[in-house]
Amino acid sequence: MATVYAVVNQKGGVGKTTTAVNLSAYLALFGERVLMVDTDPQGNATSGLGIRRSTIERSIYDVLVNGCSIHECVHSCAVQNLSVLPATLELAAAEVELMPRISRETVLRNAIMSDITDYDFVIIDAPPSLGLLTLNALCAANALILPIQTEYFALEGISHLVRTIEMVKQHINYELDVAMVILTMADTRTKLAQQVSEEVHRHFTERVSSTQVPRNIRLSEAPSHGLPIALYDPKSRGALAYKKLAQELLLDGKTRSGPRS
Repeated sequence: MATVYAVVNQKGGVGKTTTAVNLSAYLALFGERVLMVDTDPQGNATSGLGIRRSTIERSIYDVLVNGCSIHECVHSCAVQNLSVLPATLELAAAEVELMPRISRETVLRNAIMSDITDYDFVIIDAPPSLGLLTLNALCAANALILPIQTEYFALEGISHLVRTIEMVKQHINYELDVAMVILTMADTRTKLAQQVSEEVHRHFTERVSSTQVPRNIRLSEAPSHGLPIALYDPKSRGALAYKKLAQELLLDGKTRSGPRS
């Protein structure tokens, strides 16, 4: 069964969507069948994989609110083996519309579990908040990927996120854990980056990947072309970093048993 990862951090601008898009792309290029789920109403992961909003007839909104199957709503993209469950601005209304429902935090998990046999990996790009959409991502995942920027405010809110993870693990999703912490936009030459790295290692110990994602202009350019870095500039420093991280994730995923029943 598929292994489901949620890429989460309630702080924006830390490389979360970049991480979700590029890990998904590399796993697919390794021959894995991958579904990338965009749960952010901004839809940056969707556009970053070349899917135009004008072409989207059904999206994750229809899965969460209207009860459509994932199979009915997925789109293909330029990467072979990679399917995308896209997001549009319509998704912003989903939290309000889901609020009256019983078990509203498990809607995404139920949808994934009922339509998961076509995939080896599911990567969920969660919004930069700790609202109901992120809670659905936490409940649907086997494990979490936490991108953390090597900047002054990087660790702000991490303790809140960890408490939320523990709450979900205790009450809803007892198998949830942190699979990988990724230091992003890293410049190892600066003292600040080194200090942040040390602090992150104190919090998450062996879960911090030894591969850091450097500041790289090619990573910033790729989404404007609707391509992951693997297709836009596979020899760039950012591409090499995400390829290594995807290899780590591939090994981790093969040790997990898939979503819960």
